[in-house]
Amino acid sequence: MLKDEDLLLRCALPKERNLLWRQIFLDNEWKALDAPYTPLEYQSRLYFRMNLFKRLRDGETALVIEYQGQLVGYLSCYWEDQSTRWLEVGITLFESQNWGKQLGRRALKLWISHLFKKYELARIGLTTWSGNPRMMRCAEAMGLTLEGRLRKVRFYQGKYFDSLRYGVLREEWFSQVSKRVLAEVS
Repeated sequence: MLKDEDLLLRCALPKERNLLWRQIFLDNEWKALDAPYTPLEYQSRLYFRMNLFKRLRDGETALVIEYQGQLVGYLSCYWEDQSTRWLEVGITLFESQNWGKQLGRRALKLWISHLFKKYELARIGLTTWSGNPRMMRCAEAMGLTLEGRLRKVRFYQGKYFDSLRYGVLREEWFSQVSKRVLAEVS
């Protein structure tokens, strides 16, 4: 469990399975900004329980985000290439009422700090697209560096967008992140 005031990152509870499934596959307002050019593949409740929900329950590669006692999203990480220790992070905040409150920034700071402490990594990455300016501002405000821009590779609603790769090195992260955040993940 990772905590920053009224924000908590934790494992999912069994009773939250249906709520999470609904937020991800039915009430998916979040998908409008989270790679909308890639169709969301519907998962049955059983498949969800055996895959993403299992990850959220285990807490190794995904955690739910609770804000003021409400489940508002989740964080994840995945190996782009485990043999070279290339780890990527992702975040989903379900509803627009929670966007623009810096919840994503606060949650990602805890998550990235936790992952750097957990794994022997030189770098952590985050990929987004130019159609998500909030995620771009979030990454930049957290000190992630824009390392790559693949121009016009995302086609959505009749327009081309760029794919953006951000990253932060371990030494950069620990030199800039607040001691309070580091204390929270110890």
